Order: sequence, then structure tokens, then C-alpha cells
Amino acid sequence: MDYFPIFLKLSKQPCLVVGAGSCAARKIELLSRAGADITVVAHDISTQVAAMQVSHHLTIYRKYFEPTDLADFKLVISATNDKLVNENVSKCANKAGIWVNVVDSPTLCNFIFPAIVDRAPLTIAISSGGVSPVLARLLRQKIETVVPPTYGMLAKLAEKFRDTVKKQITIPSNRRIFWENVLQGRVAELIFSGQNESAERELTYAISQIESEINNKNNGEVYLIGAGPGAADLLTFRALRLMQQADVIVYDRLVSAEILDLARRDSDRIYVGKERSQHVLPQEEINELLVKLAKEGKRVARVKGGDPFIFGRGGEEIETLMEQNIAFQVVPGITAANGCASYAGIPLTHRDYAQSCVFVTGHLKDDSINLNWTQLAVPNQTIVIYMGLIGLEKICDALISHGSDPSLPIAVVEKGTTAQQRVIIGTLSTLPNKIRHETLKAPTLIIIGNVVSLHEKLNWFGHK
Repeated sequence: MDYFPIFLKLSKQPCLVVGAGSCAARKIELLSRAGADITVVAHDISTQVAAMQVSHHLTIYRKYFEPTDLADFKLVISATNDKLVNENVSKCANKAGIWVNVVDSPTLCNFIFPAIVDRAPLTIAISSGGVSPVLARLLRQKIETVVPPTYGMLAKLAEKFRDTVKKQITIPSNRRIFWENVLQGRVAELIFSGQNESAERELTYAISQIESEINNKNNGEVYLIGAGPGAADLLTFRALRLMQQADVIVYDRLVSAEILDLARRDSDRIYVGKERSQHVLPQEEINELLVKLAKEGKRVARVKGGDPFIFGRGGEEIETLMEQNIAFQVVPGITAANGCASYAGIPLTHRDYAQSCVFVTGHLKDDSINLNWTQLAVPNQTIVIYMGLIGLEKICDALISHGSDPSLPIAVVEKGTTAQQRVIIGTLSTLPNKIRHETLKAPTLIIIGNVVSLHEKLNWFGHK
């Protein structure tokens, strides 16, 4: 990130505004709402700023800016129309180690103003790093529509009972779970509907029902989450919600950095690999890890690429969890077959080309691929092969030897659904030689069948 987001407590802090036009008035308004003690220095004072002198308790000096004006100030804003004055304010403030903002001049700032959604004490700030303030304001407008003012009342209610709950629930992870239930449950709904007194009674009752044993109670749970084929915006709502409340994220190499960025910021991250023949942890140890973390009372998001039940070994993990009486949830994901085929413009079934579709794994074992080739070689069928890149030549030879047409179309989709997606088209007889000249990196998916011939016609992703 270009700017680190922080919130400053400016209540009763001395802040200087250089300039007194309409732009300066807007900044004065913001500083005043934060409780700052504001001084204005400007040769010309607009009627708007002059009118704010009493209402906003301003100290106004009608004069030109001088470096000595910065003495004892914590923050300064330059909002003049004079470029030289703005540059001088910035230079002097930086030299004095004072936070400075020059309106509409990001290069002269060491902090910038975000677009603000004010739901005091809840505040949401959006910044484009000074690149596009208009875009930040547009995003603020969107957030305004989904975060009603009543969220401020909800925050105040939580503040009122925070110390009481902290005394009742001494384990931080259990306390977090309690508040998540409150802030997403009936108490929140009462606040949103304007029934503030009822909400307070409901919260008081919830606190009275907290048992002393809660501090020793095992609240651990495992969320088996399918992260989809790669693109972060293909994640389901449920997957996003559970990732954002999980204490620990256990993930494999097919889970992108963009998806991990959506998880709760303070969650622990444990990488377990799952690359071909190079597992950071064997599957049995992953199963044991999930059990161990859950028994420690943690909510664990086991995040897998694609869908956990399609070549994701989710069934094995669930068996272990059930044997140990660990609570769990399963969140389906868009499997690579659906995602990659759609983004490549290859329908898996089509009335004129394929009336069935089969998913198989092409993972080599003992240098061989043990599949029912006779069943796979039937006509009018689409074959989707996971983990088949290494054995592609053996796959093509086996299908041809079992009756498939050597000219049958085949596609390799690399990093499907992402901005780096690449699709290589050939036939059973030509593709193995064709990819020898390509540098392909996992994840890849192989699609075989006449539906592949529709790629150029239906490739919407490649023609955006």
C-alpha cells in the first residue's frame, strides 16, 4: 500500500489551516468534528470562514504565512490558491516533523484526507492514495447505502457493555465469539429497527446467561472452504464470512494472495503446500493439525482451491473431524472444471457436441495413469482432467489407442479465471508436442472433447 491508514485523535489538539477559502472551510469543518483546536492563517478571509469563527471556535490571524507560524502545531493543512505558498508550507512542515496536507497536491503531503463515512463512534475511511479522490467518493456513496447510521448506535451499545463482558469472559477468543454473535444477531436487529431500549435489555440478558464455564469451553470449529479456481471475486458470500471470522487460516498453494487478503487481518496463517510430490505436510498431518487447532478452541478455515469435495480430499478431513467430535461446516466452491471452462469459452456440455461430462485426475503414480480408458474414449463426451499436465502425452496416447479420434480437440487452461489465464488449443495428436515449446505453470486443467472447438467463438473472457 502507498499510504498506511491510521486514525488520529485530534480532540483539543492544535491544528493550523493556511488559507481561508471554500476549500479551507471544508477542511475546517472536518477538523472541528474531530474536536481539534483550529487556528487559521490567511491574508484574505472569506465570509464563509469568518462565519465559522464563533461556531467552530476558530483563532484567526489575517496575515501572510511565515515558517514561525508552525510553532506548537501537531498538524497543518495548506488550502491556498498560491502554489508557492503551498510548497513553502509543505517544506517547512516536513522540516519541523509536522503532519502536513496540501489540498489537491499529493506530492506535497505526508498525509492525505480519505473519503469518510461517519457513523460515530464508527468511522470508515476510503482512500485512493490521492490518485483519484472522485473514485474514493463514489465508493463512499456505495458504502453509505449499506451502512446505515444505526451502526453508530450499535457501536455505542457495545462500548457501554464492553468492560462488563471483558470481566465475564476472560479468554479473548471466546469474547470475540460472544460479540460476533451479539453484533450479528437479535441485538443488532433491534438497534436497526429503532428499538434501542429493547436491544439494551436483550444484551443485558445475554450477558446474564454467560456461564462461568465459558472460559473453559471448547468452541473450536473447522470450516472446509472451497476458494474457487483462482479469481477472488468468485468466492461465495459464506466463504468470505467464515474466512473473516476464523482465528486460523490453513491453506494450500492454489489459494491466491488476493483471496488470503480477504481473511481476517489478525488471523494466523498456516501454509500446508499440497504441491505435486512436494507436500509441506502430508494429508494425515493436515488432518491432525485441524483437530489440534479446533481442540484449542480456535475457529479454523481450511481453505482449498476449487471445491473441497472434488479432488480436494475434503472427505478424508471430515472423517477425521467426525471421529474426534469436532464441529465443522462445508462451503462448496466453484470447481476448476466449471471456472476454467467458462472463462475459456468452452461449455462442458452442448446439445450438438457433448451430452455428458466426466471429471478425472491425471496424477501419475508409479509413472502410470490408472484410468478406465475405454469409458473415457466414448464419443460425444467431455473429459476434464485435473493434475494431468505431467502425464499429458500418456493421456493422449492412451485415448487414441482406445479409439478416440487423433484429431479430437483438446485444451490446456493455465491459471484459469485469473488475469494470467492462458489457453492452448490442439488435438490429441498435436498438443503434446505443441506444449513442449511452452512454459506452463500450475494450476492447469485439461479439457478434451468436441466442445473445445467452440473456444474461439465463445471466448468472452479473452475478448473483454
